[in-house]
Amino acid sequence: MADSPKKAIVIGASSGIGRAVAVELGLRGYQVGLTARRENLLREAAEEIPTKTIVRTIDISSPESAASRLEELIKQMGGVDVIVINSGVRNPNKDLALKPELDTIAVNVQGFVAMATVALNHFLEKKHGYLAGISSIAGLRGTSNAPAYNASKAFVSIYLNGLWQKCIGTGVTVTDIRPGFVDTDMIADIPSKFWVASPQKAAGQILDAMFRKKKVAYVTRRYILLSWLIRIIPDTLYYKVYKKMRVQ
Repeated sequence: MADSPKKAIVIGASSGIGRAVAVELGLRGYQVGLTARRENLLREAAEEIPTKTIVRTIDISSPESAASRLEELIKQMGGVDVIVINSGVRNPNKDLALKPELDTIAVNVQGFVAMATVALNHFLEKKHGYLAGISSIAGLRGTSNAPAYNASKAFVSIYLNGLWQKCIGTGVTVTDIRPGFVDTDMIADIPSKFWVASPQKAAGQILDAMFRKKKVAYVTRRYILLSWLIRIIPDTLYYKVYKKMRVQ
């Protein structure tokens, strides 16, 4: 039934937001394919899900191999109706070393594109599907402490917008999910945090936004206001606020 998808894949399901999304999908009755680099953590996540699960290791820093493995998983599951792309890395890099920047781009840009193209081509072929990509509110402005991370999340949002345009009138939904602070290891080094959501709360709002066919959704919803402020405040004021929050 087109409006009641029962099979889903979560890319980056070993921890944090991705794991919570996978569990929430299971609680809503979906069979779930779990992918990430660390198989042991995927197996642990699978134990929390009440429905049928399939575990497959995929390292999206090797995009061509990752794309092939995702295609294989989709075939193994007999097709899917939902794909959530959560995989991503954040490498604080205040000294601007080259390797952390390139590693971030390899996963957050190249890896994301590999997963998104496989997912969207599958959905376009069947003329139905829900694709959600996890970008970030960080993609709205740059930061000096992790330049590639913020830039990569801006790329994800713009790329998803292009995919959304491509899907107009096709029966395929594309949603750009822009989280603020979610209580995961990714933000452990940030000393000044506010409006921090649990992964479980974030997961619920992510799925609700996707199934409501939202083009863009902020998680939690209160970040809509902050996103507006981030866009309009002058660079000098933005820098002063960011400097107080960042890790020195």
